Amino acid sequence: MQEPWNDPGALVKQYAPAVYRLAYARTGSRADAEDVMQETFLRLIKFRPSFDSEEHAKAWLLRVASNCANDLFRLPWRRREEPLDENLSAPERPEEGSVTQAVLSLPARYRIPIHLYYYEGYSVAEIARILGRSEGTVKSRLFRARDLLRNQLREEEDGGQIQV
Repeated sequence: MQEPWNDPGALVKQYAPAVYRLAYARTGSRADAEDVMQETFLRLIKFRPSFDSEEHAKAWLLRVASNCANDLFRLPWRRREEPLDENLSAPERPEEGSVTQAVLSLPARYRIPIHLYYYEGYSVAEIARILGRSEGTVKSRLFRARDLLRNQLREEEDGGQIQV
């Protein structure tokens, strides 16, 4: 009998939401997040890696999703994109002033560790393994991201008050 963490169908059902959330946190776009998620699971089926445990499978999927999101931004056609016309609305964006929007506005180097730490519940050591970085780098990025978020949210809060 095959272990559940070595069954691609079971892995897709179990980890599709986590892969999508990471991809969305990295790309900031639902369409791009869906593309990243699809590519991640295609690689799972194509390479059929053998996992030692459920945690190993989840870490592999999140690492591949992170790499696929990075690859998306390296595509030549992405370099030629222009910003949307300001008259067009983007309904997929979170509300103005929300914490989610603040997290999505962070540079990717900070956004992914924040997502993995707070939304997925990974430890610093686990994030370091997933991203292929040192624990010190992950701690530094988490610290800087928290500082950026704190400042950004404080500015929004101060901006909403009437100064007398």
